Amino acid sequence: MVVCGDDALAHRLAADLRDVYGERVTLVVPSAREPHRPRIPPPARALVRAGALLGRVSAAMVRPSSPSSEVAGDGAEPAEETLRILEAAQPDDAALTEAGIAGAGALALVYDDDELNIHAALRARRLNPRLRLVIRLYNRKLGQHLEELLDQAAAVAALGSEDSGDAEGADASTTVLSDADTVAPALAGAAVAGTSRVIEADGLLLRAVERAPVPPGRPGEPGLCTLALLSASANDPADATGSAAGDEGPVLLPDEAATAAAAGCGTVVLETVSYTGRPIRRRWLRGRGAPLASLFSRRLRWSLAGVVGAVLALAVASSLTMGEDPVHAVYLSLLDLFAINDPAINDPAPRKVLQLLSGLTGLLLLPVLVAAAFEGLGTFRSASALRRPPRGLSGHVVLLGLGKVGTRVLARLHEMGIPVVCIEGDPEARGIALARRLRVPTVLGDVTQEGVLEAAMIERAATLLALTSEDTTNLEASLYARSVSPRLRVTLRLFDDRFATAVYRTLRAAHPGALTRSRSVTYLAAPAFAGAMMGRQILGAIPVERRVLLIARFEVRGHAALEGRTVAEVLRPGRLRVLAVDTSAPDDPEPDAAGAATPPPAEERTPAQLVHELGDDYVLRPQDRVLLVATRQGLGELHARNRQTAAARQSRARQG
Repeated sequence: MVVCGDDALAHRLAADLRDVYGERVTLVVPSAREPHRPRIPPPARALVRAGALLGRVSAAMVRPSSPSSEVAGDGAEPAEETLRILEAAQPDDAALTEAGIAGAGALALVYDDDELNIHAALRARRLNPRLRLVIRLYNRKLGQHLEELLDQAAAVAALGSEDSGDAEGADASTTVLSDADTVAPALAGAAVAGTSRVIEADGLLLRAVERAPVPPGRPGEPGLCTLALLSASANDPADATGSAAGDEGPVLLPDEAATAAAAGCGTVVLETVSYTGRPIRRRWLRGRGAPLASLFSRRLRWSLAGVVGAVLALAVASSLTMGEDPVHAVYLSLLDLFAINDPAINDPAPRKVLQLLSGLTGLLLLPVLVAAAFEGLGTFRSASALRRPPRGLSGHVVLLGLGKVGTRVLARLHEMGIPVVCIEGDPEARGIALARRLRVPTVLGDVTQEGVLEAAMIERAATLLALTSEDTTNLEASLYARSVSPRLRVTLRLFDDRFATAVYRTLRAAHPGALTRSRSVTYLAAPAFAGAMMGRQILGAIPVERRVLLIARFEVRGHAALEGRTVAEVLRPGRLRVLAVDTSAPDDPEPDAAGAATPPPAEERTPAQLVHELGDDYVLRPQDRVLLVATRQGLGELHARNRQTAAARQSRARQG
């Protein structure tokens, strides 16, 4: 595996591939000696080197049983180092060649620069058409077009390849991911209780709900399964009876015995939910036009109605007194109204009176038209400007930071119909345009300055979501917000795990009645990137305190750990659990032109069946698809077992 990047996501991704999946990884990072690209700070570089050294020492101690060691005969060569660091200013042809791109199985391009990632992806596809690509892009539309382009290039190269045997089993897919899109649901869910961690897969809508401890002797609310037993927290003190985790961290994917023994412990339970609420009422600014009520005030609308009524009354009077056609009478009244008709000098007296009244009405109409013009202009001007928080706002989410991550989280919260007030110090930030278009109240200013949080009405807010790229700014804003509102729910973005753990415990101890969560974007996004590199479809990540559970979809065919086994045999407490099985594929699917079995189209598939509907004795068929919840270690073990089984089969085939 080759990972090219210039920030913390590259380091986390390389560590996951090495430690979780047991892969050999080459990490390409910019050189610290390059003055034009000082992206890798010295502490992070030292951390990566120390991790690589620790990995080599650990591999040397446990090499015989390491999942990264391949199945081979007695004369096998010793395994290579699991992590190699290569410094290169840019991922050009020379750097990719030195990283071993020709023999790599997958390449991840996670630079914080979309243009740089695109150029590197085109080079890599040319150097190795059978390479699996995982690209980090913020632009969604550009990512879709890039996937189609690179997949088409791989297909053309496969057709023109003379060595069809090597290309047959190659997976040259292209996956474009955005770290901001990957973590936005988790961050938005962490800010709002009851709507967090919702994942849609195979027609099912699943939600992870954090439940408070249940007193002994009282049954808890039923759920699909228990995902985790929480550590000691505000709702579960360290000396509480039945606290299974204490301060060491949560217990992930416990079995039924562990769940029953942990009475009085906070839990994270998976539920099936269905949407029953009303659709969000879109604002007029998001439509094609603006209604009259939004452009003009009520007093102005009544004034216009009065003028129209006066014109109609004059037209009726003209028609009755002069005996004219009603349509012609309206026309003459309008001409008199705008003073463009000839004077009625030789006309009868009623006609002269009506003309004078029409002229007077025209004089009254002039200020009404001027007021309408000014009100319409003011409405559009206020629509193009940032809104201020309304006076009666309460129970809202204060979103600090409108960068890449903050912009995606803002869009997510707006889709959920949750009131938001944004704080941003840079008027040219990426999310300012989105906040203006959605008419979300926004405060421009430095959050560390006095009065900025008060302008966002932090004292009446329900949640503070601090998502700037500076740990100190997020921490300072969280501490000050807690001093103003001690029971405020706080979710802050922190990079360093140890620092985040210390902050979490300190805030929890200082404010035991409030909820505190710390999230790392790289920690939440790295599993999805690693799963894409391994050829897996990671549907989402469920954060549990400082750890992560992954929801993944697997094809049973080709996985020795799944195919032909019952659901109970696949279960590995603390590692892996089957949630649902898609059994819509028939037992004998019709083969296609190439002789391979084709699954039914996605629109013809029925929703997946939950495990309790099928039973633990259900035997997984090759054509089934399973929905799994697992830790990163559990996915790594599943991959390692499948790889070892495949290698053993190949060895037996060669011997036979």
